[in-house]
Amino acid sequence: MSDVVIFKGEDGKLQGLGEKGAKAWAKFQKAVRELEVGETLKFSWWAPRSPGFHRRHFAMLAQVFDSQEQFVDPEHFRMWVQVGAGFCDILPGAKGKPVAIPKSIAWAKLDDVEFAEHHAKVVEFLRSRHALRFLWPHVEDVNADQMIDALLNEFL
Repeated sequence: MSDVVIFKGEDGKLQGLGEKGAKAWAKFQKAVRELEVGETLKFSWWAPRSPGFHRRHFAMLAQVFDSQEQFVDPEHFRMWVQVGAGFCDILPGAKGKPVAIPKSIAWAKLDDVEFAEHHAKVVEFLRSRHALRFLWPHVEDVNADQMIDALLNEFL
């Protein structure tokens, strides 16, 4: 499988980035042109993740982590949030009871669109009654709502 990074050139046409990219783009275009009727060609594309959005997401998690009362390890907090947001696999545990395993949100695993969807689900989970009551068990619901709004608003 070949990878190619493309961009729109000054002439408005798509081009491969760099010498290697130009060759890979030309090879892809040739393969498309030479397709016979009924033949197939599979390709995938990936929208690079926005570094600024990535940083804001993790800054948001850090801010909520710093204000919550349950977790001492930020990585455990992040995994709990991912599971709560549904970004996990459910597997049978050692004794058959289901166990949620967080999926990777590594840079190369999620493109910008997928990461934005994940971020929205994380925000939704952090606003949930379940999350608020767990993170701040001694805070009244209305105060917890106001607190999470104050924590999240700068990141939305």
